[in-house]
Amino acid sequence: MSDSYSTDTQHFQTIVDFLRFGLSQANKHSLYFGHGTDNAWDDILTLVLGCLKLPHDVSPVLLHARLTDTEKAMLCEQLEQRILARVPVPYLTNESHFCDLTFYVDERVLIPRSPIAELIRHQFAPWIEEDEVGRVLDMCTGSACIAIACCEAFPEALVDAVDISSEALLVAEINRKRHGVQDQLTLIESNCFDAVPAVKYDIIVSNPPYVGQDEMKTLPDEYRHEPVLALETENNGLALVEQILRCAPSALSYLSEQGILVVEVGNSEQALADAYPHVPFTWLDFEHGGQGVFLLTAQQVNEYFAI
Repeated sequence: MSDSYSTDTQHFQTIVDFLRFGLSQANKHSLYFGHGTDNAWDDILTLVLGCLKLPHDVSPVLLHARLTDTEKAMLCEQLEQRILARVPVPYLTNESHFCDLTFYVDERVLIPRSPIAELIRHQFAPWIEEDEVGRVLDMCTGSACIAIACCEAFPEALVDAVDISSEALLVAEINRKRHGVQDQLTLIESNCFDAVPAVKYDIIVSNPPYVGQDEMKTLPDEYRHEPVLALETENNGLALVEQILRCAPSALSYLSEQGILVVEVGNSEQALADAYPHVPFTWLDFEHGGQGVFLLTAQQVNEYFAI
């Protein structure tokens, strides 16, 4: 198999040329789509238009415009990265969408895709009232997409975003400035609750690493470009989730009386339920797909995890 598309594309002139070729190659190589698109056409269209800094609803007339030599070389290289190296499109365009917001991303952070977005759009109703939310904590924030979306959903609330990775927090800072929430959002480098200030939060939300070693081996190649620290954890994917739950005295002291704890565990849902059969986790349903997100109230955290 050729490791370059330079020969194949040397006579290309227009955007349509690259779209057609990219679509054919994406289908030929059976790419995996799970980072913002679910089919080859949308994936390649997003890549090509994104690299050219054109909007998704660009006039069809422009798709037949001639490209410069520099643009053609760039698109050739980007198609090689997406199709032959299996790099997800958001890492190539440095752009991803979450909760109708646009975020900068690179390989220091996961690509946003959590179903928690649906909860944020509904301001976590019916589990908490909007006017009861004064503070939010986003644990394992990565790009800060969840934290910034919470800033938008609760404009009067203060939001803290925690991550153990200083590299991830550099990306979070880019997004904090991009969305102009420096006065509302505080970024904290911390291992779980270690450096979190002793304040009461009305919502603690987390999308922590929850992929076990066995599951990691089965993931498509596209996921190999994401930071292992943000994906994989020990104990069948439960290590960090259990750390949050074992910090119950901390978690309890950090939750307000009406507070809620919302955590995504993905495919580790059954393993968590089996590990804590006595705990009445509320497993949330999503209109637009997604699973493996539980909710506990402050009272439940106190009853089942306080020492």
